[in-house]
Amino acid sequence: MTNSGAPQPGATIVQYAAQTADGTQQFFVPGSQVVVQAATGDMPTYQIRTPTTALPQGVVMAASPGTLHSPQQLAEEATRKRELRLMKNREAARECRRKKKEYVKCLENRVAVLENQNKTLIEELKALKDLYCHKAE
Repeated sequence: MTNSGAPQPGATIVQYAAQTADGTQQFFVPGSQVVVQAATGDMPTYQIRTPTTALPQGVVMAASPGTLHSPQQLAEEATRKRELRLMKNREAARECRRKKKEYVKCLENRVAVLENQNKTLIEELKALKDLYCHKAE
C-alpha cells in the first residue's frame, strides 16, 4: 500500500478507529463501504468493500490484536521504553568514561615521554654550551 499524500480517485479514507470493551476494533469510514480483514499474520491487512450484510452504515467490526492498547498497556510500554532508554544511556555513559580514562592515560604517557625528551635536550644543550664556552677560551 502506498501513500502519495493525496487520496487516489475512488479511494476511501478511514475517518477514525476505536476499540470496544471486548477488544474488537471499529473502523469508521464514510459512505456505504466497510473494512474487512483480508489476511492474517504478523501484520493484519484490511480491504474496503461494499457491505453484504446489514451492518450500521459506516461501522465495521474487525479484529486487530495489538494495534490499540489500553491505558495500562500504554503506560507499561512507556515504562519499558524508558527503562530501555535509561539502560542504553548508562551503557553509553560507562563506555564514555572508559574512553575518557584511556585518553587521559595516553595523554599522561605522552607527557612523560615529552618530559624525558625535554630533559634529554636540556642536558644536551648544557653539554654543547660547556663545550662551546671551553673552546672559545
